[in-house]
Amino acid sequence: MKRYFGIIVIISGILIAAVMTYRTSSAKAQEAQREADFTRLQKDYLERVGWIRTNPDPASYGQEINSFFKTYFEQVSSHQNRYRLSKDFDSYLTELEGRGGKDERAQDKKAFYDYTRKVFDQMREGRYKPLWSATDKGMRLDVLSSDVVRVMNKPQVRLQLVLWGAQREERSDGKVKKMVTSASFKTQWKLTDEKGKLIGEMNGDDPAMKVDFPERFIPEFPPQMVLGHYDMDQVPSEVKKMEISFNVSSRAASGGDVAATYLWKLDVPSDWRLGAGQTWEGAEVTERAEEEIDPSKAQKK
Repeated sequence: MKRYFGIIVIISGILIAAVMTYRTSSAKAQEAQREADFTRLQKDYLERVGWIRTNPDPASYGQEINSFFKTYFEQVSSHQNRYRLSKDFDSYLTELEGRGGKDERAQDKKAFYDYTRKVFDQMREGRYKPLWSATDKGMRLDVLSSDVVRVMNKPQVRLQLVLWGAQREERSDGKVKKMVTSASFKTQWKLTDEKGKLIGEMNGDDPAMKVDFPERFIPEFPPQMVLGHYDMDQVPSEVKKMEISFNVSSRAASGGDVAATYLWKLDVPSDWRLGAGQTWEGAEVTERAEEEIDPSKAQKK
């Protein structure tokens, strides 16, 4: 009888091991299918996004963009339903919370997540409406908003940017994979009065809060975008017109360089200007030729 009991115990152990092995392999197969389906979803997006990035007509771009995002997020939703995934898009926050107090930069990382999530929700909910947009060299630049906010208790004009199509490359050291995005900004503001007389200029490098791989925070974020913003001082009251030149450089993994230029000419909104008599803090005085400051003088010569 003892001999039979021993055989039963052995058989039971083999069956339990077999069930566990099956479940493990089944889970791995399910995960592989899920990843393959998500890769297919992103591939479909990248096949369709070419026209959106290069459409030269701002009006038709504005009409098509939310329809484009609607199709993408419907596919995301179908993917989530198929694999019974959470629709909260907060897996990054769950990961941060799991680290407890071990991550000294947790608050900064959460701020970047929140920044990315705000744009993501605009895209997902059909509220993505750029204030201005232009395309050059296969990349599109959107100025998403220009709200006046307070930074260090000082009013600033926040120009929120979304860049589509910067070159990037996934790299691996054998253990960790990392996405490296190439997108360097050089931006210049030219400020004039209503007759074209130069009042001042401003220059800037990369935007603040630059997010060059939004999928790090939300995997379902539309691929190949860069987010960021400029906080611009309010300008003197006599400034009526502005030209903003955005210059973006991007290097391909093959070694080729792309230099895109976007020029935004606009009438300056009243809330971008200082009140009468208010001084432009931090301004530096430089000498220029008279005709460079006032084009009308050059015409007379």
